[in-house]
Amino acid sequence: MFQIVLASTSSYRKALLQKIALSYICAAPNIDETPRSGENAADLVLRLAESKAMALASHYPNHLIIGSDQVCVLNGQITGKPHTTENAIRQLQQASGNNIIFYTGLALLNSRSNKMQSTVETFTVGFRTLTEKEIKSYLSKEQPLDCAGSFKSEGLGITLFDRLSGRDPNTLVGLPLIALLAMLRQEGVNPLESD
Repeated sequence: MFQIVLASTSSYRKALLQKIALSYICAAPNIDETPRSGENAADLVLRLAESKAMALASHYPNHLIIGSDQVCVLNGQITGKPHTTENAIRQLQQASGNNIIFYTGLALLNSRSNKMQSTVETFTVGFRTLTEKEIKSYLSKEQPLDCAGSFKSEGLGITLFDRLSGRDPNTLVGLPLIALLAMLRQEGVNPLESD
């Protein structure tokens, strides 16, 4: 039985992985996440997810290593975490009445066999038209400055939306569990068959 390594220190990804009742450890992959010139969102998150998993392979040589990365695209532009309230206000003003498409790259590396499985999942968030007061009130209450798109869908962020569309709502939070579980089963790991 392989031990699972989550190549992330994200509290959001940890919480998602805990939902599937498998034991795992976390490690920071410490990679350069700078987009390459001309790289689109899907290629970026796929490359970063795979790079995060591979960055830990030498430290965890007999493990299943999960890498994941996420960006969102608004008005054709790749958008990341706002980090400041001013940036968050700007992001939500741009999102108001529009759709944001989230791209989440997922990779599972078997470091023993060097077999990599990877995919990109998308999820679309349709925003209702927001007032300036609503935007400022939301940001004050939830402080989503470490979240791509400036909201937490699993919290008060749901009040900002008109519609959601995608295969797996976990994708929006940062770890596509349906796809991950399929990859784990390919490696003989199934939380419904473990003791």
